[in-house]
Amino acid sequence: MSKETRKKGTVGILLSYVKEYKMVSILTPIVMLGEVLMETIIPKIMGMIVNEGVKGGNLTRLYTLGAIMVVAALLSLTFGVLAGSLSAKASAGFAKNLREAAYKNIQTYSFSNIDKYSTAGLVTRLTTDITNIQNAYQMILRMCMRSPAMLIFAMVMSFSISPKIASVYLIAVVILGMILAIIVKFAMKYFTEVFKKYDDLNASVQENVSAIRVVKAYVREDYEKSKFHKAAENVYKLFIKAETAVVLNSPVMTLTVYSCILLISWMGAKMIVGGDLQVGDLSTLLAYCMNILMSLMMLSFIFVMITMSVASARRVAEVITEQADIVNPEDPEMEVMDGSITFENVSFKYKKDADDFVLKDINLSIKSGETIGIIGGTGSAKSSLVNLISRLYDVSEGSVKVGGIDVRGYDLKALRDQVSVVLQNNVLFSGSVYDNLRWGKEDATEEECRKAAELACADEFVSKMPEGYNTKIEQGGSNVSGGQKQRLCIARALIKKPKILILDDSTSAVDTATDQKIRTAFREEIPGTTKLIIAQRIASVQDADRIIVMEDGRIDAFDTHENLLKNNEIYSEVYEEQTNGGGDFDD
Repeated sequence: MSKETRKKGTVGILLSYVKEYKMVSILTPIVMLGEVLMETIIPKIMGMIVNEGVKGGNLTRLYTLGAIMVVAALLSLTFGVLAGSLSAKASAGFAKNLREAAYKNIQTYSFSNIDKYSTAGLVTRLTTDITNIQNAYQMILRMCMRSPAMLIFAMVMSFSISPKIASVYLIAVVILGMILAIIVKFAMKYFTEVFKKYDDLNASVQENVSAIRVVKAYVREDYEKSKFHKAAENVYKLFIKAETAVVLNSPVMTLTVYSCILLISWMGAKMIVGGDLQVGDLSTLLAYCMNILMSLMMLSFIFVMITMSVASARRVAEVITEQADIVNPEDPEMEVMDGSITFENVSFKYKKDADDFVLKDINLSIKSGETIGIIGGTGSAKSSLVNLISRLYDVSEGSVKVGGIDVRGYDLKALRDQVSVVLQNNVLFSGSVYDNLRWGKEDATEEECRKAAELACADEFVSKMPEGYNTKIEQGGSNVSGGQKQRLCIARALIKKPKILILDDSTSAVDTATDQKIRTAFREEIPGTTKLIIAQRIASVQDADRIIVMEDGRIDAFDTHENLLKNNEIYSEVYEEQTNGGGDFDD
């Protein structure tokens, strides 16, 4: 839990997002008070009808009291409907504000923040957890006023009729309160655990749906169903344990209610025979008995709901108050002068408490406009190296400079607008081709979009689509091939006209001829842009000005293609293997 969460308190943090729904949140319990008042009056009127109207044979009084009771019932109904409407508006609005606040804060997260929670965990907090909070808030608004008020009003009215019989209620309330505290204590432990298991459940669903083509291609449906069943079974078992504790609430309440009714009936009958109580008063006391004990039962359900939502509240508060690891400095630089890049004694690890560094003692100097190739085996930290340039992660030691200024001194938007990154895992979004290209530049004209697509060799297939650049791209780019997706992502990055362009193995799915066309277009059309190209094929980077050879998080060599062939054993061996149709850096 963050320092802010501990300092302000989970409840305080969440309630600050009630915002414009404060008034309806205040009105709901006030209106509920009116409903309770009317419901408290009705049993009293019923007793008066029996004592004065039926037993006394006074029809006029009977009709008058009957009319008053009808009016009270209608007012109670009106107050109840109004309270339900107000509480629904308040709780739904509160949940909406929480989702917006959580989602907005998630957008500020660095990669390390997202790694901390996991994608599935964040989805659970934005959906299941906030829904639990919404339901609890609605019940609190309605029942936290209704139940205690009904308990107090009915108790006062009961004592005004017969203190002796009313004392039965008091004893029952104390006993039930103690039992309720024990039940809540046991249930709380299980509800805290169950929402963690929801993360695993959501992760299973998310992974299966996003990779459904791979699942079917490898006929792994049975395995995925088994994995989902295991995750669902874990949730089921914890809920059973929690509900087993909670379910004791109902039989205990029922036993207490009927015991009270029997005791009150016995005591009341004796008092009526002795002339100390009227028949109508006994019926009133029985009605108040039900009101009091049902109010206590509702309070118990409120405690259960709150118990369930406490774990959710903590999880949501953590997301809302989580501080991004990477933030703007106090007085940031707003302009990137050029595309020069310098690494000075850089070491990096993803977690502060990790034993080993992913990158170790990196020193580099790249001139603006250079084309730099980056080669190395899987796990050699090529992607980690370039992620530091756009400040997707911060260095652990040393400094990375762009345009002569430490990247930590730039405004994040200003830096990332000038450092375009085409990541290893290419992602397209639902919308037209134009919509996807304009992720790079919101106000890009059609001409700019087409020009960027031509540079990325994407225009040749987009122009053949049924609706050209207005063709709809399905979620995740499922209706285009891997190579087409890569070219669209490169075009999207080029639209920004960045000073630095990073391609993280972004042409691996295109053929050699297209790869050559893209590299030629880069050289001729954007000569002033510094280009960093991560690749497995030496052919993709051999025309670069210089090439970095990485191994085990270190720079093994940094030179031209010709010099590396002469002086670097790793590079020359892989080149010979690839030239003769062999493997790559991982062989």
